[in-house]
Amino acid sequence: MIVLTAERQGEAATVVTVLPITHSPPLAPGSAVEIPAAVKRHLGLDEQPSWVIVAEGNEFEWPGYDLRKIGGEDRFHYGFLPPRFFNRIVEAFAAWHRANKAKVISRD
Repeated sequence: MIVLTAERQGEAATVVTVLPITHSPPLAPGSAVEIPAAVKRHLGLDEQPSWVIVAEGNEFEWPGYDLRKIGGEDRFHYGFLPPRFFNRIVEAFAAWHRANKAKVISRD
């Protein structure tokens, strides 16, 4: 999953939108961003092609009860995305949302 964080004025909590990652190619053009092999290696993910789905996501206050720590480690993440790739995801999410109203589901 990819976490997009936004602090809302007037609210004490940090709200995040979590975008899923899948091995399934997207059905609609622009609904996902392929993860480059170098980024997958950097994160320790498998070598199969993967996409970040920008057409849908889950929104909740951070940290949410749905989060699980990785294995026996005391962390929730595999690592940070390179800024250029992260910006591509944010831009694709914003573009999809403007054009098609991305499906964002509140999980609180």
